[in-house]
Amino acid sequence: MKIRDGRRVFNTLSVAIAAAALFVALRPDAASAQTKYRFAYDQPKATGYGVAGDIFNAKLTEVSKGAMGIDQYPGAQLGQEPQLLQLIKAGDLDFCITSTANTATVSPQAGVFSLHFLFRDEAHLMKSLADAEVSKAVRGMIDDTVPGAHALTLMTLGFRDIYSKKEIKSIDDLKGVKIRVQATATEDATFPIYGTQTVHMPFGSVYTSLQTGVVDAAENSVNVYLVNKHYEVAPVLSMTEHEANNSLIWVSDKLWKTLTPEQQGWVQAAADEVGKVQPGKALEMEHQSAAKLTQVGVKIVTAVDKSGMQKVAAPMIEKLSTELGPHAAKIAKLVQGIK
Repeated sequence: MKIRDGRRVFNTLSVAIAAAALFVALRPDAASAQTKYRFAYDQPKATGYGVAGDIFNAKLTEVSKGAMGIDQYPGAQLGQEPQLLQLIKAGDLDFCITSTANTATVSPQAGVFSLHFLFRDEAHLMKSLADAEVSKAVRGMIDDTVPGAHALTLMTLGFRDIYSKKEIKSIDDLKGVKIRVQATATEDATFPIYGTQTVHMPFGSVYTSLQTGVVDAAENSVNVYLVNKHYEVAPVLSMTEHEANNSLIWVSDKLWKTLTPEQQGWVQAAADEVGKVQPGKALEMEHQSAAKLTQVGVKIVTAVDKSGMQKVAAPMIEKLSTELGPHAAKIAKLVQGIK
């Protein structure tokens, strides 16, 4: 009898242990229980876009206590920026980053950020992006003009500079140059006054077009120029700093509406962290990238006389921002008023 009772106890314990082991095996741990969202951009991860993605994920994971996170899809894995915007609007993508210039394809007033010499220098750019009124005006512009999506925050890749096979030391060196520019009304109105011929094409086609002579020049941030190896076909970088290379983080309205107010707060907190931290890190990457380019033999022209470009571009700020619309005009004035 005692033996049978012992066996019964043993069997009961065995069943309990097996059940406990099965529960542990089947129970999701913190990582697998985390809901992951798709976060896409068309630049390599080793750019300011990847910096933004990492900051966003770290903060979202922190404030949600591990409940929410993102999987990043860099390098145009899910499409280039115009395609990403359409996916966001359709609710087929959760988050993405796009330049304010490409944002102008769905909200033309976003072209205000492509105004040349709107930002005076890096310090002014940093202050403008951190300004609460500027951020509020940008979100309002997107909410009023783009159905199906929301802008969460502003970020930057620094200033845009011109690169080609020759030096650009002043406005005179731009006469007749075929230059690839972003497809915005702002660019199309501004670059021609320098005497250039503007050409539109997807970013992914720029390398080959420079290589074959379809265009003579292109323009982008120093880090983007480096990591995409455009210096191989355009080895002279002229520091024109004619335009800020700003971007937005987007969330689809479809996802936003499924989130609780608390979850929406977590997402916005993650985006706010990007807005606070990413610009400084991006500008640091610009300086580091310039040093690396010098090491590989790229000629960096720092002594660019920008006065001629600034002189003809200055009247365009008020003219174009007014033509773009009330949101653009408001944003331009806010930025210009920041000391």
